[in-house]
Amino acid sequence: MTIYFDSAARKRRDTPESDAERAARVQLAACYRIFHHLGWTEMIFNHITLRVPGPEKLFLINPFGLHYSEITASSLVLIDIEGNPVRESKWPVNRAGFVIHSAIHGNIEQAHCVMHTHTTTGMAVACLQEGLSPTNFYAAQLHGQVAYHDFEGITVEEGEKARLVRSVGGKRALILRNHGLLAWGASVPEAFMMLWTLQRACDVQIASAGAGALNPIDDRVFAQTVRESGPGEKRTCDDVFAAMVRRIEAADPSYRN
Repeated sequence: MTIYFDSAARKRRDTPESDAERAARVQLAACYRIFHHLGWTEMIFNHITLRVPGPEKLFLINPFGLHYSEITASSLVLIDIEGNPVRESKWPVNRAGFVIHSAIHGNIEQAHCVMHTHTTTGMAVACLQEGLSPTNFYAAQLHGQVAYHDFEGITVEEGEKARLVRSVGGKRALILRNHGLLAWGASVPEAFMMLWTLQRACDVQIASAGAGALNPIDDRVFAQTVRESGPGEKRTCDDVFAAMVRRIEAADPSYRN
């Protein structure tokens, strides 16, 4: 598996850490711990990336080699849009992960946070020909809001970026067929609430699929359900994420280190 090493660090290792970067580091580290708490982990794989506020397009990503439960604010790697570390780090960056994330960060201006998972039920739905079924409470909140992208193998080819962006369009939830789930947002809470809703929709779909015939939802209620959904309300996104951070803080505040 191809990785990026700290090839750019010698040029830019003097880049100081701003207050905005520090705040972003703490928030993103908390998010990695939340994913661990929810079981959304795949050993050292998958990624959550966050743009650091400022004039340059710089992003924080997990160090390739650490489990989500080990990640702290200081261990996150600051990279540019090409995936090159801005400062020295003893950890590399996973190329396959950042090709997906850089495609969205680089082409959707509001995509400040991008999340990608390989959960069992998320991948199961991604493997289904019909994809996400609009037959449960959570799926109804995402009706018409989910994009799909066909599997092209391990995502390391630059040429796939343009096709991925075309697949996403303007939608903030993406099912990578035969692969997994992805969500993006203007903030960590907004991306998290979108992914959480998509994940819950997949959980319920897989749980109900083998139990009997599914009861269809009347097409006339979808618009209202989307309008009143959690991912559609910034305050709800912020409150949900803050509640999860409090749980992580109470259990183990070492993510701040």
